[in-house]
Amino acid sequence: MTTQLARTEVAATTAGKAATRPRYSPFERSRRRLFVPFVYPALVVYALIMLAPTVFTIWVSLNHWSGAGALEWAGLDNYTSMLTDPVFGTAFVNTLWIVLGVGVAVFAVAFTLTMLMHDMLGRRFVRAVVFFPSLVPGIVVSILWGYLFNPDGLVNRLLSVVGVHNHPAWLAENNMFKTLLVGMVWLGSGTYTVIFMAAVDRIPPEVYEAAELEGATPWQRFFHITLPMTWDVVSVCAILWCIGALKTFEFILTFSAAAGSLPPKNVWNFAMYSYAEAFNPDGLADYGVASASGVVVLILTGLLTFLARRVVRKDTVTY
Repeated sequence: MTTQLARTEVAATTAGKAATRPRYSPFERSRRRLFVPFVYPALVVYALIMLAPTVFTIWVSLNHWSGAGALEWAGLDNYTSMLTDPVFGTAFVNTLWIVLGVGVAVFAVAFTLTMLMHDMLGRRFVRAVVFFPSLVPGIVVSILWGYLFNPDGLVNRLLSVVGVHNHPAWLAENNMFKTLLVGMVWLGSGTYTVIFMAAVDRIPPEVYEAAELEGATPWQRFFHITLPMTWDVVSVCAILWCIGALKTFEFILTFSAAAGSLPPKNVWNFAMYSYAEAFNPDGLADYGVASASGVVVLILTGLLTFLARRVVRKDTVTY
């Protein structure tokens, strides 16, 4: 009797699992079979291009290597040497200035231009003009920026026209990084202005008309309508900015480096520090320390991306 009862319970359990098991249509089954031949090649390419170099970089960061010959195991020595290097501390602070300081300035300028051009006549043309610097390669922009702030450049000439003859030393070593930050704000504002304007264009105009009838000021319309209804776009842009800012390289190198030499160490960021360790024209290349710096950038990118998602996370307003 007990055996028969047990068999009945097993049969009932099996029947229940079979009943709850999803039944796919022939089309769904064929689509699932196509998953492997279509997705696996992309996964293989991704593993070869992204995952394999990342793993190799982590391995090199644990070794002493000059780029040729055998690797010599170093353990965490490269990380210790890097973290105790005062130049790395300067690069860390400069990187935070680029990510946070320039990021806040870029978003503030982008939102200000967005609100100013929201009801402007000919805003499509103005939008194209604002976006133009983003179309030009960063190397070209950095060369142009160096010409503008040259002692005989356009900025000082304009200051002379308005009566300011005591020109600041824009390209002096103490002021060079500040000039770089201003250039990064100018370079990045156009892209995010266009993105924010596209997001604002999705908001129904009736919402703004109702707010104006209620007597809302431009600031109130911005904080209570524009910002909440474009928050999903802002959150994505914040993540993209964090990732891109950590990789800033060519603007610093081209703007501040003399021919055949590296830029002054007080303007280095993480990317510049890694480049200097790997391709140092004045000393022996150290790919171990350069890779360790790259690993730190990888960790910091993941951390900042996570924090950005947490900070800007908010329920999306649907309309």
